[in-house]
Amino acid sequence: MNMFIKKAGNKMPPAVKSVIDTHVHVVTLNLPGVALKKAPDGTSFQSSPEQLAKVIQAELQEANIEHALCMPSPSADENDPLGVEGTRRLAALVPGLHPVGFANPERVDERHIDKVEESLRHGDVVALKAYLGYIHHYPNSPGYHPYYRLAAKYKIPVVFHSGDTYSHLAKLKFAHPFNVDEVAVDFPETNFVIAHLGNPWLVDTAEVVYKNNKPGIRENVWADLSGLMVGSAADYENYRQEGYFEVLGEKVREVIDFTDRPDRFLYGSDWPLSPMKIYRDFIGELIPESFHQAIFHDNAKSLFKLK
Repeated sequence: MNMFIKKAGNKMPPAVKSVIDTHVHVVTLNLPGVALKKAPDGTSFQSSPEQLAKVIQAELQEANIEHALCMPSPSADENDPLGVEGTRRLAALVPGLHPVGFANPERVDERHIDKVEESLRHGDVVALKAYLGYIHHYPNSPGYHPYYRLAAKYKIPVVFHSGDTYSHLAKLKFAHPFNVDEVAVDFPETNFVIAHLGNPWLVDTAEVVYKNNKPGIRENVWADLSGLMVGSAADYENYRQEGYFEVLGEKVREVIDFTDRPDRFLYGSDWPLSPMKIYRDFIGELIPESFHQAIFHDNAKSLFKLK
């Protein structure tokens, strides 16, 4: 493994002209125990698409976000099997927003899966999302298998919530990143993303990424850096003063160093849990500047086939 770790920079380098945020929420989550229903300025996700679009557009512009991947609502129905119609309405108003579809392991009947595929044929859904922990199924649950096969067919990744959860009703055993290894092996044609670096199990995430990215054998696991901290601008300044930036930065750089694959990591903010620009600058301080272009932009553009 390369010993290339160096002290991270303290700002976004000029070479990174635009950022791809691979993990935002713009619709009500409707997950058990989760009350995430509004933007940081108080704008409700139930507001008109035009009102919410203005808020999102302002956040994107301030943080210089070129593309943002929008996590789905699990409240899917027969007319919206992937839970993406809310995002599609916003995407029509805000350039650069992309829907991520909901993979529901409890809906595998032929009629539902046919509707899922019909939605994927539109070509705008850039990934599928499995809410591990919130939904009590392991990644290897047979209910997920049809979604993995469709993801491979349409050449889109599957994003797993992993690590700590935002709900007292979630069950952590389902959200441990180590569980992703099994499906990475069993579905070699499908690409998988471990969200939140599997925090707090960062070392386990590093091993799953490292083990499943061997050139010439199989390369199908990525990880995103979203949601490692949450809060307001004032909260982040307190985190800095209390030394949390330095501690977490060392851990994140160790993960990248262990894998020896900086091309397997993606930037994500988990907005609205943190302001986009605040979180962008926070991650910019954690990782070496030599990796900024790849992690903030190039890796995601390639994986999600963004134009």
